[in-house]
Amino acid sequence: MERSKVAQIISLFFVLAVASGCAPLLNGFYGIKKPQPIDDEQIREYAEKLKLPVKDIYQIDTSYLTFILSLDTTKFKSEQKNHFQPLQVLYYNLSGDLISFHINCYAGGFPNLKWNREGYFDTFPPKTQAPLDNILPYGKLSDYLITLSSSAKPIPTDYDYTVVVFWNRFMKRQSKRLIQTVRNNCRLAKDKKVKIVYVNDDNLFAGR
Repeated sequence: MERSKVAQIISLFFVLAVASGCAPLLNGFYGIKKPQPIDDEQIREYAEKLKLPVKDIYQIDTSYLTFILSLDTTKFKSEQKNHFQPLQVLYYNLSGDLISFHINCYAGGFPNLKWNREGYFDTFPPKTQAPLDNILPYGKLSDYLITLSSSAKPIPTDYDYTVVVFWNRFMKRQSKRLIQTVRNNCRLAKDKKVKIVYVNDDNLFAGR
């Protein structure tokens, strides 16, 4: 898909976000900047500041947007909106099924998003915040993950749970807080094998 078309579609999604209750997310008080293209080295540098393991860092391919848009809007309008939010956490079980889903639109809070405002992350796996669906099992999502040079794709069957965190630089402060929330939650997993996958989506929202 050509860049100008992607940018137009992304703008449309932001308009939909405003209309559907996500308008507070666009407020500058949340520390949100205009999305800018970012290369692999910049992703690694920022990931190091967040103390993310380089081997667990990925990008989301822009073809992910094509997939989301290919869904029947008359049936999956809410799912399309939910899966195209800049900050997300998806918990998958051993079978690759989505069992807990969290997105910025439902977090609430000011001037920072409060991911755990109703105690969602007090247990592992956390109680789901956003409605669960079956349009994006882990096997499908992994098709759109782009590895960095030193990354290796995790195999779902190797872990009891795979946790996918969508993060970015244009929402730096909120990304940092989300990542810390997820890390704290995964410490509650005790004897379970858990893999956290950090997916950068700056280029997706920059229309690159």
